Amino acid sequence: MYTVVVLALEDVIAFDLATPVETLGRVRLPDGRPGYRIVVAGPEPEVGAGPLRIGVGAGLDEVRRADLVVVPGRNDTSAPTPPAVVEALRAAAAAGTRLASICVGAFTLAEAGLLDGLRATTHWLAAEELARRHPAVHVDADVLFTDNGQVLTSAGASAGLDLCLHIVERDHGVAVAADAARLAVAPLQRTGGQGQFVLRNRPTHRTATLEATLAWIEENAHRPLALADIAAAAGTSSRTLTRRFHAETGQSPIQWLTGVRVRHAQELLELTDHTVERIAAQVGFPSPSNFRAQFVQTVGVNPGAYRRTFGRG
Repeated sequence: MYTVVVLALEDVIAFDLATPVETLGRVRLPDGRPGYRIVVAGPEPEVGAGPLRIGVGAGLDEVRRADLVVVPGRNDTSAPTPPAVVEALRAAAAAGTRLASICVGAFTLAEAGLLDGLRATTHWLAAEELARRHPAVHVDADVLFTDNGQVLTSAGASAGLDLCLHIVERDHGVAVAADAARLAVAPLQRTGGQGQFVLRNRPTHRTATLEATLAWIEENAHRPLALADIAAAAGTSSRTLTRRFHAETGQSPIQWLTGVRVRHAQELLELTDHTVERIAAQVGFPSPSNFRAQFVQTVGVNPGAYRRTFGRG
């Protein structure tokens, strides 16, 4: 039986804390024995979790006895991690203990220097900030979880469940993991990654100087547009426009246009029963095959799979 320590720090996200406690804590082996011993530990005997107060049953000394330490996210990712927690996590890593983060718990592991040089993920809304603060971390915002062997990370919210089920499969095999998935009323492996949940190519404060151009693209994305058309609407040269787009969005104007078209297509897949061919034409893709290819490349699943997941049914 593996001992799992779930860290409870002040301002913890209750959902992130409960996910490993409930998912791993209910795992049973074929002979009926529990698969995991769960301990909730932290530097304080009680922590806030939004509108909740949560009692913490053990101190940080439990980290030394853990086979796996799970770090849930905290609501304020800018809050510094207590030095004693950083020290405990580093000591656990040095001893070979597995470490896993859920959602923005990746910020805590990154602050301790435990994600440097590794591929990691977090909630898609926080991925850019994680990459900015910790440039040594290879942030992948499109996946549900990453497994680097000793260190694992998950994306936001329910992706923590995907990670826990993956850990069960890794520790006890697919049959035990399948039982855990059935108990959680969840698929053992979900189709696609976090990319299908991302709201793509929305203007932000970083794109303020492109505001008028982005609004024009939003209104005209259904038309057969070329780079020259967007540059003409912006009143500038194609070269200057491309330079500004790369500086403010990290994309070319045509990449941004494709993202807008994909987002419009997602909305139609969610809200209408229009055929894929009709949607491709409505949002501006030159052909259904081009639409399918761009959609899969951007979202990670094909339009039909996306509709089955997010459509009205």
